[in-house]
Amino acid sequence: MSEDAWAALADPFVDGAYATVKGRVRTFVLHHQLLDHLPEPPASVLDVGGGAAHQSLPLARRGHQVTVLDSSAAMLAKAEQRVSAEPAAVRDRVRLVEASGEEAAAATGGERFAAVLCHGVLMYLPRPEPMLSALCGCLAPGGIVSVMALNAATLAIRPALEKRWVEALAAFEATHERGVLGTDTRADTVEHLAELLHDGNAPLEAWYGVWLFSDWMDLPLATTDVAAVADVELQASRRDPYRQLSRVFHMVGRRPASDPT
Repeated sequence: MSEDAWAALADPFVDGAYATVKGRVRTFVLHHQLLDHLPEPPASVLDVGGGAAHQSLPLARRGHQVTVLDSSAAMLAKAEQRVSAEPAAVRDRVRLVEASGEEAAAATGGERFAAVLCHGVLMYLPRPEPMLSALCGCLAPGGIVSVMALNAATLAIRPALEKRWVEALAAFEATHERGVLGTDTRADTVEHLAELLHDGNAPLEAWYGVWLFSDWMDLPLATTDVAAVADVELQASRRDPYRQLSRVFHMVGRRPASDPT
């Protein structure tokens, strides 16, 4: 997706999608999954395609040093607005860099990070290999790479629940769908991305679901107990068969601590 497209989508994405029940559940679930793998602060975190820093700003509040890298100036402007509202100690722990994820190493001066995040980005790319290779290349020894991707195994669920039966039947063999922002999105499988992480010398450590129940229901923010929904989703994300049915999945790979490259 081009930067111009994200400029047009910045407001509905940040002020709309992230402000919904689903958006808040995503941030909560991913955050708690990450805490199982991140080192104690302070640690260096690179958030590739980090947008308005919804995922990485909570990490800065915990004491981590965060670099938000995004190719969209409009999205980084949203991040700057949110960061500017934080206390000085938090603001000082956040750096904003405009660049594509594939150029992350050069854009960050070759720095190696304890954690590299890439959430909700792969679905907008024609193929995942270049990005995952770049992510793994930014890892310090013992560092983790955290990826959230659209689940190719569950593309038939949404059209089926909406009684779009012809589309649901086709979705069993599909690799793309129209996303909530009206853009074309590409799906991945856990197995394929696990192979790519292994090739990048960051073998899979764990994987989770992210959205299950809240993705298939209309949950008005004003009348929904978001904390209760998030607690249920977090439990479902860690268990089979629930995580397998999630709309998107979250993978964590780790570079061996003994690997100096």
